[in-house]
Amino acid sequence: MDGNLRDWIKPGQAVRKQKTDRAVRTIFFLAALVSGSCIVLITAFILMKGIQPFLPGYAYGTVSLTDFLFGSLWRQDQGIYGVGFIVINTLISAFGALLLSFPVSVLTALFIVKIAPKAIKPVMKTVVELLASIPSVVYGVFASGVITAMVRALAASVGVSTAGGSSLLAVILLLAIMIFPTITSLSITAIEAVDHDLELGSLALGATATQTNFKVVLTSAKSGIFAGAILGIGRAFGEATAVAMVAGNKLFGPTFNLFDITRTLTSTMLAGLKETTGLDYDIRFSVGLVLMAVILFSNLILNLVKKKVGNMD
Repeated sequence: MDGNLRDWIKPGQAVRKQKTDRAVRTIFFLAALVSGSCIVLITAFILMKGIQPFLPGYAYGTVSLTDFLFGSLWRQDQGIYGVGFIVINTLISAFGALLLSFPVSVLTALFIVKIAPKAIKPVMKTVVELLASIPSVVYGVFASGVITAMVRALAASVGVSTAGGSSLLAVILLLAIMIFPTITSLSITAIEAVDHDLELGSLALGATATQTNFKVVLTSAKSGIFAGAILGIGRAFGEATAVAMVAGNKLFGPTFNLFDITRTLTSTMLAGLKETTGLDYDIRFSVGLVLMAVILFSNLILNLVKKKVGNMD
């Protein structure tokens, strides 16, 4: 038998396989090193630029960190930069969009994988992928022409006036549409990865197909589904161009009225960015630091929720 093994595994082939494995590992390591270095460099640059307005001796006039973090007014023409109300607006719009989009996305993914006829599945997957590939500015143009009209009509039906439809509600609806394909695509992948034997076991124990889909399939796929939610809300937080087209960029707040105009962190970074030096330029990196902190905090919350889901009786 040892002779047969020596005949089957030739020394030259084993050496070549080891060299190939080492080369592939080296390539993967270099790719990870490059991507990690880019993240570190970008973060360091944003941090360096973002903290300058709060340091003594800043050439363009120091900004109070307390007023910046907790302020309720943003007037760059007056040198007033308060980002506190903008953080609240951003959280409301992003989580509002997630609240609308998440259940629809998960149910759509479940329908595509487990319920839809085989002839329809590839068509629906293609539609979801196409939605994910549409540029943000196209969504913005759609929102400014269609969603704002819908909001304006809805506001008129309840006797409320809006700024041409630009409002917090328009932002929420826009972001819900934009994050839908991201959450749906990852949910489809997660549901498809669930072991079919788990479903058969559930059905054998007397559970219906619906009970199996909701109690077994979705629970088993929760990790991938919540990964989609995290990526989706990350896009909601990071969207600037489309949001700026329907937000209205309110100068004070926070905004709790769905029909009132609003302002988000990304639209604030985008609006009025005309120079490459000075306080107005550097303060937007400060807003970027706040945005990174908000995204990190939100991801931690979603991860905590993911751990709770499926562990409850």
